[in-house]
Amino acid sequence: MKKGTLVLVVIAVIVILLGIRVISAYNRLVELEQNVEGRWAQVENQLQRRADLIPNLVETVKGYASHEQQVFADVAEARSRLLAARTPEDQMEANASLDSALGRLLAISEAYPELKADTSFIRLQDELAGTENRIATERMRFNESVQTWNTTIRRFPMNLIASVFGKEPKRFFEASPGAQEVPQVSF
Repeated sequence: MKKGTLVLVVIAVIVILLGIRVISAYNRLVELEQNVEGRWAQVENQLQRRADLIPNLVETVKGYASHEQQVFADVAEARSRLLAARTPEDQMEANASLDSALGRLLAISEAYPELKADTSFIRLQDELAGTENRIATERMRFNESVQTWNTTIRRFPMNLIASVFGKEPKRFFEASPGAQEVPQVSF
């Protein structure tokens, strides 16, 4: 074999190996991105479950506390915003409003002992508590997948491949600014 042919073969092998590496890295990015999107879909699934429970809970509370119209309106409006939100960022913001409104709604039950004893209310409250636990779990899983994604696309040489294919960091699901404070309800 001639020296020139050998050099071309070596260059071809190097190009092929680099191509395989880039394809492998790209496929890894696709896998991680799909994982993030799948985890977000699970968060949405649980948010939808909660949104579906809320009308029943509100109707049960309305029967006992008909003069609390503003709280009911706030819950309905927050639920509508959550259902209308399309981007993860909008959903996170709408979810924070719904958390606050639900906190006020559940605080109302403390003023109505007969409501607290109602079996429908107890069942709905238990279902809502279970859903809140599921939401927390799915948020955690989503944030873990976002962390893996963001770490991967920032490491060298994956950062070069990610930038070539336009892959950007994802946002974590963060608690709303007032989430650390207990909602204040006055009667």
